[in-house]
Amino acid sequence: MRAVFGLVLIVGLGLAGFAVFMVKGYFDEQKILMDQQAAVAAQAVPTVEVLAVNRTIGYGETLKPEDVVIIRYAEPFLPEGVFRTGEELFPNQNEKPRLVVRQMEPNEPVLAIKVTEPGESAGLNSRLTPGMQAYAIDVNVRSAVSGFLRPGDRIDVYWTGDVSQFGLNGTGGITTKLIQSGLTIVAVDQNTDSGRSAVSDRVRTVTVEANTAQVAALATAQRSGELSLALVGQGDTAVSLAIEVDQATLLGITPQEQQVAPEQEQVCTIRTRRGAEVVEIPIPCTN
Repeated sequence: MRAVFGLVLIVGLGLAGFAVFMVKGYFDEQKILMDQQAAVAAQAVPTVEVLAVNRTIGYGETLKPEDVVIIRYAEPFLPEGVFRTGEELFPNQNEKPRLVVRQMEPNEPVLAIKVTEPGESAGLNSRLTPGMQAYAIDVNVRSAVSGFLRPGDRIDVYWTGDVSQFGLNGTGGITTKLIQSGLTIVAVDQNTDSGRSAVSDRVRTVTVEANTAQVAALATAQRSGELSLALVGQGDTAVSLAIEVDQATLLGITPQEQQVAPEQEQVCTIRTRRGAEVVEIPIPCTN
């Protein structure tokens, strides 16, 4: 009997030890999992709720409450000018709606630069940088890069004209010169939508953003010659150097030096009458 009791006791102690071992292993696994989750959480980027559009919205459309949804955006990379609440985007129950000035795609956050102020029109003045003016340049297919220009593109402006009319010595007649560099286009004809996909070969005017000095230079150049536009590559930060090419330079013709006539010696005379004859007698000249 005692032998049976001892055997049962030994078996019970073994099972208890095995149970303790299994429980300890379970808690160790749970601790490892919790540590891993904590490490992942520490590396996770915090997010915040912002308003985004739920469909493609083009230039000039009215932004309505049903056009936006709430999305989560990485807080460290939050762009400037986002809207966090509907009260910010649609104040006063949307009595004065906002208009879209730049096309937006689905799930794109609504930014202040892409919509007007409440009740403001989506006209050209809303796209101008403070202190800048809009100036329209008359163009045609040849001078406007065959119509491949969109609002937001940057251009260099070249002037071509006959400088010989100004009486400048050593000039080669027709001359082309870079007069403005890196101007930003704000409108093509009457279109200010930078998201338009179609190009036109019937462009008549290109409106650029310029300061007062640049506007004066463009106005003078447009009245005195022909302006041509050159499209600047996207992301190109190089500054265009001063360029001027005339016909003589283009054809490799060296202008002839003007022949200067030798200065003639001054001769002074007096006239006197000798009888019926009038004769001239040389005398020293006095200044």
